[in-house]
Amino acid sequence: MGESFDVAIAGGGIVGAACAEECRAAGLKVVVVEPGPVGGGATAAGMGHIVVMDDSPAQIALTRCSRDLWLARRNSLPANVEYLPCGTLWVAADQEELAEVHRKKALYDGIGVRAEVLDARSLAEAEPHLRSGLAGALLVPDDSVVYPPCAARHMLRDIEVRREAAVQLSGQGIRLRDGTFLAAGITVNATGAWAPELTPGIEVRKRKGHLAITDRYPGFVTHVLVELGYLKSAHSTTADSVAFNAQPRRTGQVLLGSSRQFGSETAAIESHMLARMLRRVREYMPEISELTAIRTWTGFRAATPDKLPLIGPVPADPRLYLATGHEGLGITTSLATGRLVADLIVGRTPVIPAEPYLPGRQAEAHHEG
Repeated sequence: MGESFDVAIAGGGIVGAACAEECRAAGLKVVVVEPGPVGGGATAAGMGHIVVMDDSPAQIALTRCSRDLWLARRNSLPANVEYLPCGTLWVAADQEELAEVHRKKALYDGIGVRAEVLDARSLAEAEPHLRSGLAGALLVPDDSVVYPPCAARHMLRDIEVRREAAVQLSGQGIRLRDGTFLAAGITVNATGAWAPELTPGIEVRKRKGHLAITDRYPGFVTHVLVELGYLKSAHSTTADSVAFNAQPRRTGQVLLGSSRQFGSETAAIESHMLARMLRRVREYMPEISELTAIRTWTGFRAATPDKLPLIGPVPADPRLYLATGHEGLGITTSLATGRLVADLIVGRTPVIPAEPYLPGRQAEAHHEG
């Protein structure tokens, strides 16, 4: 007979780590199962941008809650988490995108998120390496950047981690590859894009992304820069897409993205996608060509049909929870996800309404429709 835990979590990425940390804080006995390095999968591949997003009311609620949780703990994070309060600049290329800047500003004003409209001159002063002729930007000063693998390791600092692969999950616990069974009152599947392998039938697909990072050029970029066209490319559920995304790191390096692909199951760099992505970066920052890139890599986002994560109990097995499907927002929304999971497990009033993220919502919506 194996050991028994209150909560057993499959997945040692930042979402699983946040769930573990919150459950431990609620007084529960927790174990995390992770065969690779903690924070070594999609967490290590991600950009680490902590950002309020406004695609839908449910996305606003989750990202805003999570960013507030990151802000509340920023002074207690160790140096290796590389917390950088740099803010986000949503860059408008033309007058049509500048209208979107003003729409976002009005929305953020309405929910109490600080934001400021920059005209073309103010944008050029804020980020002199951007090309001339851009229309302006929306500055969201309380957004930030972290180094995700170290953030995940920090969250798991006092929690037992089993270095073995999970081969079977149920509400009763986790079966490991070596045959050990970890019995649990609640089991959580937080394995990101690989979650359907352990919980068949859930609607999560791999969406591949490429990233590149430069050598150290302190001050070359001082805010996270995202083209407003990024929203259009991120919304596409079929076509491969690229968008300009550049962010500073505490090290002085510049992290460059981003690309999105469905249907590519290999982790290999695809030179045509990387070239497209870097071409898009150069369109916004021509001088980036003078910098040396030292590493490129890929990762897999866990995508759902309605672009919201699956957080909470599975209807057919209420002791089995999901914490997956965060797509490109897993780093941002990890803390709110962990809090929500712990709230649901211990029966507290959820930090935000849980209904939009519950795993049963697709079946319910289909039935109602």
